[in-house]
Amino acid sequence: MSHARQHRDGHRPVRRFRVRRAGRPSFPRTRALAHRAAGTPVLPVLPFLPFLLVCFITLIDLVGGTSLIWLPMLAAGPALAAATCGWRGIAGVGLLATLLSVVLGVRDGVTGGNMVAVLAVLASVTLASSLAGAVRARRERVLAAVRSVAETAQHALLQPPPATVGPFQVAVHYSAAAAEARIGGDLYALIPTPYGVRLIVGDVRGKGLSAVKTAVLVLGVFREAAYDEPDLLAVVGRIERSLARNLGDDDFVTAVVAGHPEPGRLELVNCGHAPPLLVRGSDVVAVEPARPAPPLGLRALAGEAPGLQVLSFGDGDQLLLYTDGVTEARDADRDFYPLAEGLARHLCDDPTRTVTALHEELLTHVGGRLHDDAALLLLRKPAVTEPAAPEPKAGEAGPAVPESPVRGTAATGPVVPAPAPAPVAGLGSGGLDGVGERRRAA
Repeated sequence: MSHARQHRDGHRPVRRFRVRRAGRPSFPRTRALAHRAAGTPVLPVLPFLPFLLVCFITLIDLVGGTSLIWLPMLAAGPALAAATCGWRGIAGVGLLATLLSVVLGVRDGVTGGNMVAVLAVLASVTLASSLAGAVRARRERVLAAVRSVAETAQHALLQPPPATVGPFQVAVHYSAAAAEARIGGDLYALIPTPYGVRLIVGDVRGKGLSAVKTAVLVLGVFREAAYDEPDLLAVVGRIERSLARNLGDDDFVTAVVAGHPEPGRLELVNCGHAPPLLVRGSDVVAVEPARPAPPLGLRALAGEAPGLQVLSFGDGDQLLLYTDGVTEARDADRDFYPLAEGLARHLCDDPTRTVTALHEELLTHVGGRLHDDAALLLLRKPAVTEPAAPEPKAGEAGPAVPESPVRGTAATGPVVPAPAPAPVAGLGSGGLDGVGERRRAA
């Protein structure tokens, strides 16, 4: 995992992107690429190629009439079957090649010594291919068992959240760079606690088992501290102390820890991680930290503590958290994937559809295979809907329904005014506009 952004000074400029509401996305080419990356065979005719090859060589011999030249080529059939078929298929191809060689040899008048040599070659290749096919099948079974264990470990480590957690709609997509392992160093968790919904999205430095071990440590401490600590900064502090005891000098974790302690209020603590993307109305804005903080595990070296950032988060707002495997994915021209523009293109009221469309577009951007772990977590606060009015009975007129001053539609009960959005901490009363003004002033 790359962490080129960790120690930059200053802030990147805040950009706004207009949101285009999209319907259900459809990417047939991308789905094919995803299947190819996952190892799904694209051509179902592959198991029949050895039989077709034997038939093709036989046809050439029948047309050319030079049996002694083409008969040894029939051994290519069982040799190819070792890579595409099981031992039964290999034996079938070898038997077919043997029968055809006898028929062609008798037809073309091949001498007995030459015929014995051809049959010996076919038998040897068939036997060797059968042994190779058996070894390959055994290794495939072992690999399938390992992948199953890795997938089970991933589900235990990165528990997929339900579609609704507390007042939020949630969608998550995770892709490990090592497709065979299906597990990597990116981490996420989202849990309801006595202090509201809390979540974390992080990226461990490095890859492999050491990164997975660190991710397990971070998630375990977070899930415990999120229930115990009423203050979000205290949660981050417990993770920092645990990493300081268990990590090496060069190891660290970038992370964003968020909490929703009360309606309309969202708290963020950014520890050297990529800024989340906040969607409000028709704008997509990168929420840069008001005070940059070092990654988790490096606080003792940097001597800086993270700060708490408060955002207003009302009905219809969405927050996308991600890892650098998404924003640093390059295409053939070495261009990074524009996540903010992609979010603006594919945003809709269903977080699952939005995240799926983003992931499929990301695969198209990189050509079908990611070279780094990538995680996307989208949080959406759905609008509160009023209960439907009861239908009048036959022959009775329904009650007069007043006009709703909030939505301009019929109201079925008293209108409860929405709470005023809380100002962003350190940004004044301008909210998101204050973010842009502060960045332009900087």
